Amino acid sequence: MYPTPVTERAFGIRLGYRMAIYVAMILWMAPMIAIMMTAIRSQGDLLAGNYWGAPERFSLFANYREVFATSPMWTFFINSVTVTGITVVLVLILSTMAAVAIAKYRLPGATILFAMFIGGNFIPYQILMIPVRNMVLDVGLYNTVWGLILFHTAFQTGFATLFLRNFIITLPNELFEAARVEGASEFQIIRKIVIPLLRPALAGLSVLIFTFVWNDYFWALVLVQSDAAKPLTLGIAGLKGEWLTAWNLISAGALFAALPPVCLFFLMQKHFVAGLTAGAVKG
Repeated sequence: MYPTPVTERAFGIRLGYRMAIYVAMILWMAPMIAIMMTAIRSQGDLLAGNYWGAPERFSLFANYREVFATSPMWTFFINSVTVTGITVVLVLILSTMAAVAIAKYRLPGATILFAMFIGGNFIPYQILMIPVRNMVLDVGLYNTVWGLILFHTAFQTGFATLFLRNFIITLPNELFEAARVEGASEFQIIRKIVIPLLRPALAGLSVLIFTFVWNDYFWALVLVQSDAAKPLTLGIAGLKGEWLTAWNLISAGALFAALPPVCLFFLMQKHFVAGLTAGAVKG
């Protein structure tokens, strides 16, 4: 027995449903609206308590000029692009190979290995703070971009492997056997058979990983101190002054930091949705 669609319910239920959607949308967008309203104001407006009224003057461009003049914002941006981009590529490569091995090869201890991938996703990352920091210090990668890249790659590969394994296990074994009969190597099978079939899943996964790594603040705070290696999220936190917090500058920086993941999502929205819904319906 399926529930009756909302469009076929009584008028009062349909009206309540629409009102609930709009209320939920406003509550969801309230923080972003507040940031946008703050980013267009001057410091004088905020000191005068004018948070929601019309600003005395439109100061968005002046705020951005001050942000880039008073901080190495472009360095932070390049660091974030470098860390996130390299991490996404490494995670997709490693997780694809690991997922194929777990799903399609009879490896001794494969079940235990897969359980370790699953279990690693449930460890609270705060518990790992001290051992990870000590390990990065021991290998000489503390306060470097590569330290962040290697950590994020290791941390995200477990989730990505779990994600991709569920897609790969549904691929017919006959595809792999036919390719081997034709003389294809294992890497050729992955490159010419697995990757084309996983393209929607890989696209959706890349958006997720990009968002996770780009928005990371906690591990950047733990593993980085100097401006030369800080990503954008940590650099924005440094915009607050010694005696007075410049919320207009922080809000302008936050909008700047939010643009890349938002643009990536809209550019890959079709592939993202296809990747998340692949396999939900049998053909």
